[in-house]
Amino acid sequence: MKHTARLIPPLLCFAVLTAAGAPAPEPPQTTVAKAPPAGDPFLWLEDKDGARAMAWVREQNARSLPVLEHDPHYATFYAQALKINESETRIPAPEYLRGEIYNFWQDAKHVRGIWRRTTVQSYRSASPSWTTVLDLDALARREHANWVWRGASCEYPAERRCLMYLSDGGEDAVTIREFDLTTRSFVSGGFFLPRAKQNVAWIDANTLLVSRPWTPGEVTASGYPYVVKLLRRGQPLSSAVEVFRGTTSDISCGPFAVRDGAGSHITFITRGVSFFNDEYFVLSHGALHQLAIPQKSQIQGLVDGRLLVSLDEPWSVDGRAFAQGSLVSIDNAATDPGHPRAMLVYAPGPRESFDDASTTQHDVLVVAYHNVRARAYVYMPSGTDGWARRALALPDNATFGISDTSLDNDRFYLYATSFLMPTTMYEGDASSGAVAQIKAVPPQFDASRDIVEQHWATSRDGTKIPYFIVRPKNMRLNGRNPTVLTAYGGFQISMTPSYSGVIGKLWLEHGGVYVLANIRGGGEFGPAWHEAGLKTHRQRIYDDFYAVGRDLVARKITDPRHLGIVGGSNGGLLMGVEFTEHPDMWNAVQIEVPLLDMLRYEHIEAGASWVAEYGSVSVPAERAFLEKISPYQNLRGGVAYPEPFIWTTTKDDRVGPEHARKFAAKLAAMGVPYLFYEVTEGGHAAGANIKESTQTQALGWTYFTMKLME
Repeated sequence: MKHTARLIPPLLCFAVLTAAGAPAPEPPQTTVAKAPPAGDPFLWLEDKDGARAMAWVREQNARSLPVLEHDPHYATFYAQALKINESETRIPAPEYLRGEIYNFWQDAKHVRGIWRRTTVQSYRSASPSWTTVLDLDALARREHANWVWRGASCEYPAERRCLMYLSDGGEDAVTIREFDLTTRSFVSGGFFLPRAKQNVAWIDANTLLVSRPWTPGEVTASGYPYVVKLLRRGQPLSSAVEVFRGTTSDISCGPFAVRDGAGSHITFITRGVSFFNDEYFVLSHGALHQLAIPQKSQIQGLVDGRLLVSLDEPWSVDGRAFAQGSLVSIDNAATDPGHPRAMLVYAPGPRESFDDASTTQHDVLVVAYHNVRARAYVYMPSGTDGWARRALALPDNATFGISDTSLDNDRFYLYATSFLMPTTMYEGDASSGAVAQIKAVPPQFDASRDIVEQHWATSRDGTKIPYFIVRPKNMRLNGRNPTVLTAYGGFQISMTPSYSGVIGKLWLEHGGVYVLANIRGGGEFGPAWHEAGLKTHRQRIYDDFYAVGRDLVARKITDPRHLGIVGGSNGGLLMGVEFTEHPDMWNAVQIEVPLLDMLRYEHIEAGASWVAEYGSVSVPAERAFLEKISPYQNLRGGVAYPEPFIWTTTKDDRVGPEHARKFAAKLAAMGVPYLFYEVTEGGHAAGANIKESTQTQALGWTYFTMKLME
C-alpha cells in the first residue's frame, strides 16, 4: 500500500472506456432542493430509487439495449473485451504488506474478486503462488450481499489487523469491518462501522479516529461527515469521544496518519474548506495544533522525520519562497506545526508538473511530467544541504505510476505504460537507483501497424493545446478516418498515455483513430493549467476541446461525419457542452455518468462539494455562466443533434444518475433520437464487476462502430 495520505472527497475522475472506473474513497448523499425550479418537467427523475423513476429506467434500457446488442459487432466485441479483462496475463498490482505482496484480483472464477498474497520472490516469477486471504464472492454468497471491494487499511507497524472497506453494489458509502491477516477471518467482536460515508485512521492497535455521521443527517451540505471522534476497542459508537468538529459548510472533515521507516508518525485531522482548500491539524497528546501550510497543498508522506507537502499555490515562509507546483519537506511538523521549517525537494521547470510521490524507508520516489511525458526520480535526504536527486532509467514517451513502496526497506514498484507499449511492472531499490523489469502484459492487440504522434492545436485565446493521436501508419489524409476523441478537463486530473487492450482490439485493429487531448482544467502542466479553467473561466476548457476537433479536421485526419467524442463524469459534462455548443462537429457523442444539469448539480448527490470547480448558482455571475453552458438547459428544438449514447448507474452516489436521466427525457420530449442505458450496480463506474464493466465497454465501441465506420 502507498504510505502517502490525503483525505479528500471522491474525485470526479473516470477511466474512459478503459477500466471499471475510478476508486471511491468516501462519499455523498442525495439532497433534494427545498425549492425546486419551476418548469422542470423531469424533476421526478431525481427520485433516484422511486418506483416511477425506476420504471422509466427499465423502459429506456429495454428500448436502447437491443439496438446495440443486436448489432453484428456487439457479440464479438463483448467476447474479445471479456477475454482481455479476465486474462490471467494481466499484471497483479502489488501492495507491500507484512514483508509480502498482496493483491486484489478479479477473473472469470472470481467475479467480485479475491484478496490474496504471495512472497516477494514468488511475485517476481511468471506464475506466483498465491494464498487467498479473503474471497469476496464467497463472502457475498454467505451474507446474501453484493459486496464490492474498496480496499483495506492495516494498523502499522504490526500490520496484522486491517479495516476492510466493503461497498454495497459499488456505491461510495462503505461498511468497515476488522479483519485478522494471520487467521484470514473477520475479528469476532472487532471494530465494526456500519454503512456510511466515513473515514478511519488507526491510532494504535486498539484505537481509531473516525469521521462519520454519528447521528442521522449529521453531514455537510456535500453529504460528507464533519465530526471526528476517538473510538476504542470494545466501545459502542455512542461512547466515542469527540475530538474535532467542523461545520456543515465544510466539504468534509476526517483523520489520517503518515509514518516513516524509522518509527516516526504524525496523526492529522483535515478540514476540507473547499474541494481544493484544506486545513491540517496535528493531533499530539490529545491536543490539536494547526499546521501552518497553504490551504492549497497536499500531504504526501513522511521520511526521516520530514513531512512531504506538495504545493498547489506559491508559499513564502521563513525567508524562503517556493513556487506553485513544488514539493517541499518540513522537518518540525510534529514538534512545532505553527512555525514550519521548509526545504525544497522538487520544483517544476517550464512545461513540467509534479504528479506523485511516495516514501520508502529512507528515500522519496517522485513522478513528474514534461510535455505530458513521465520522468521518475529518487530524492534522498542530504543533511543540512537539503535533498539529492537521482533520475531512474525508465522508458521515454510513457506514463509512470507508483504501484507501491515499502517502509521496511527501500523497495518500490512502479509501472510504465503508453498507447502501444503493453503495461510493464518494474521493481526498484531507491537507495541504489537499481530498476528491473519483472512483469509485462503480453500484447493484447496488433500494434505493429500503428504510430503515436503529439500535435498542438490553437485554442480561441491563442493557447497551444497538446494532444496525442494514435493512428495507422498508412492512414490516408482524406478526411474520412473514423476517429474517437476524448479528454477530461477538470479537477487537476492529468490525462496521460496508457495501454488499453480493449481500445486496441475493438477500435485500433479495425483502422480506427484514437485521440487524447490535454485540455486546460487538468493537471498536465501543473496547478495553473487547472486554474485557467475554473468557474466562469470554464469556457476555455470547452474551447480547447473544440480546437482539437477542428485541428483534426484541418489536418484531414477526419471530418464531422467520422468524428466521435467520449467522456465520463466531469468529462461527461464536457461531452454535454460539446453536444449542445457544436452539434454539427460530431457524429457520435458518448456521455458517461455525467453532470448535465448545472443549475441543479449542487443539490444532487455530492454536487455541493464541487463549487470550487464549477461555481455556484447562489453567485449571480457564476449562475449566469452555468446557465449559459449547462447542457440540460441548452437543449434547443429544431437543432440537428447527433444521436448520443448516454449511460449511467443507479448506484452512483457521487454524481448520480439524475443528470443523465433528465437529459435523455428532455431529448425524448423534443423528438431527438438517443440511446440510454442505466446499469443498476457499479456506483460511479461502469459496473460492479468485470462482466458488467465489459458489457458497458462493448456497448460503447459498438456504438462508435455503428456511427463512424458503417
